[in-house]
Amino acid sequence: MTTALITGSTAGIGAAFARRLAADGHDLVLVARDTARLREQATELHDRHGVEAEVLTADLAEDEGIEAVAARLRDRRDPVDLLINNAGFGNKGRYLDVSMADELRMLKVHCEAVLRLTSAAAETMRERGRGGIVNVASVAAFVPRGTYGASKAWVVQFTQGAARDLAGSGVRLMALCPGFVRTEFHQRAGMGTDNIPGWMWLDADKLVATALADLARGRTLSIPDPRYKVLMGAAKLMPRGVLGGITSRTGRKYGPQ
Repeated sequence: MTTALITGSTAGIGAAFARRLAADGHDLVLVARDTARLREQATELHDRHGVEAEVLTADLAEDEGIEAVAARLRDRRDPVDLLINNAGFGNKGRYLDVSMADELRMLKVHCEAVLRLTSAAAETMRERGRGGIVNVASVAAFVPRGTYGASKAWVVQFTQGAARDLAGSGVRLMALCPGFVRTEFHQRAGMGTDNIPGWMWLDADKLVATALADLARGRTLSIPDPRYKVLMGAAKLMPRGVLGGITSRTGRKYGPQ
């Protein structure tokens, strides 16, 4: 039986991955900051699907938390076959309205943690000649929109570059770029969502199903919905200056309230 490790597993996209992978018979390593919530999730998934669900409490904004998860990924006696780097958050406010400490914390979680955990997992996976890594980014990676978008752009570029370097090793890497998903993400960041059109919302469970199918196909980038594929295709054709103005206005309309 294979084992999947999911960061940010207790809510949103991470919880959807946990549900799907448990239903498919994968043992799990569940990673988040809230121990009580992790234990509740582990018990539920074990009771419902009969899988083993290990709990690992870690804050990926701290070196100790990153290293604890990296150590688990390097464990060759109980290897992890699939890593879902999902942990992340958004900050409320425009550039310079957000404190430098909060900006650096975001980069720690979105970039440093992803780099270190991907590297720890990929090293042991390459030794075994198999494994998969999904780094959750965002369609924000493709538009000029603040530190959040910049950090997710890094995730996409890093993941696709690493995938090329590991081609033929048996290790698959993919950047997952969802749009708006009905999760706790916006609420936690204090962002209003009332003005976001209904057609822009994605279902987390359907998103995960598409992502896993794309990973199985060997894709290094997954935009898991036709609507967002069209939007991102149009974005590539726009001049960067025009696109920047549109995303700035969109951020004011649909972003933090």
